[in-house]
Amino acid sequence: MTSLALPGSFLDVNKTCHGRHAARNSIIRCNVAEPLMFSKENGRPGIPLQVNGDPSFTNLLNANQLRRFPVAHGHNDTRLRIFSGTANPALSQEIASNMGLELGKIMIKRFADGEIYVQLQESVRGCDVYLVQPTCPPANENLMELLIMIDACRRASAKNITAVVPYFGYARADRKTQGRESIAAKLVANLITEAGADRVLACDLHSGQSMGYFDIPVDHVPGQPVILDYLASKTICSDDLVVVSPDVGGVARARAFAKKLSDAPLAIVDKRRHGHNVAEVMNLIGDVRGKVAVMVDDMIDTAGTIAKGAALLHQEGAREVYACTTHAVFSPPAIERLSSGLFQEVIITNTIPVAEQNYFPQLTILSVANLLGETIWRVHDDCAGGFEPYSSLGID
Repeated sequence: MTSLALPGSFLDVNKTCHGRHAARNSIIRCNVAEPLMFSKENGRPGIPLQVNGDPSFTNLLNANQLRRFPVAHGHNDTRLRIFSGTANPALSQEIASNMGLELGKIMIKRFADGEIYVQLQESVRGCDVYLVQPTCPPANENLMELLIMIDACRRASAKNITAVVPYFGYARADRKTQGRESIAAKLVANLITEAGADRVLACDLHSGQSMGYFDIPVDHVPGQPVILDYLASKTICSDDLVVVSPDVGGVARARAFAKKLSDAPLAIVDKRRHGHNVAEVMNLIGDVRGKVAVMVDDMIDTAGTIAKGAALLHQEGAREVYACTTHAVFSPPAIERLSSGLFQEVIITNTIPVAEQNYFPQLTILSVANLLGETIWRVHDDCAGGFEPYSSLGID
């Protein structure tokens, strides 16, 4: 029997989490392994990256084997501006802080009739502007706010405008499943493009084809490295681990996740959907008896799919069930289903803000601020994501 352990960790999880119980109800910050070091030659900071030849976030070296790579940016880069919408200001502030920058000054307000007003409080002429705004619930409000922010930057003569959309709403409406349906994902992509965005940076899109709906470059950042590093810090026996896809459509995502978790076996929950937000589990493909099951999905909405899948896994003899997802939409009655005792732990990221009243004992929130911040630097500096451990970012 061998213990589950990835070769290392990009996130300094051990400094912020001491076991599952300590992690509950707290945000686990993504920290670099060592503090920023400044070059004597140009005064610019370098981030200590941990690598061992395999270009991956989760294949890292021990502390005494760290190698340093210079990063071509500084704290006083006046051409890089980050502005936050009202959807997730906490994440925006964390991204800016981790990058050594301050958020740009912007005024966003609602008129009495519900119309949105946006005014930049500082000049962005000739600047590389990044607008952080997930289109999470209320999706229409946040989407319209993003469009007006983009338009304001375009009319203020920004050189480049990048829409940083940690959660891309309407991503599930990416194809026609019945006649006379709309493809809202394509429509939203057109709106963002026509508003004036030059690039989109999104985290864990529901499906890969959504990138093709944009006529501008799209940087797709997976949230898996954050969750994988957290799981690597837990004392789970690798021989007892099985990764479970809650539906057939998520098999590719679950297979990639399992490969990075000591090449764990894979199981699939076969479900049949009778309507929107209504799911019925039929059977299980794979063996979970006596195993620790890790269910992986890109989002949890009403939690119907993942809760029924967890119930089936317990019926089939699973010892423990973990739920891992990037986007916590948490539409009612998701909280009741997730806190009902089916899950040992529910692991999410902060791409969507979770109200404090929706916290429950099994909930663990991980931060993607470092992940998005480093991606923003690399896009700004025209660096490829294939540079050492950032090859999984998929930035060309």
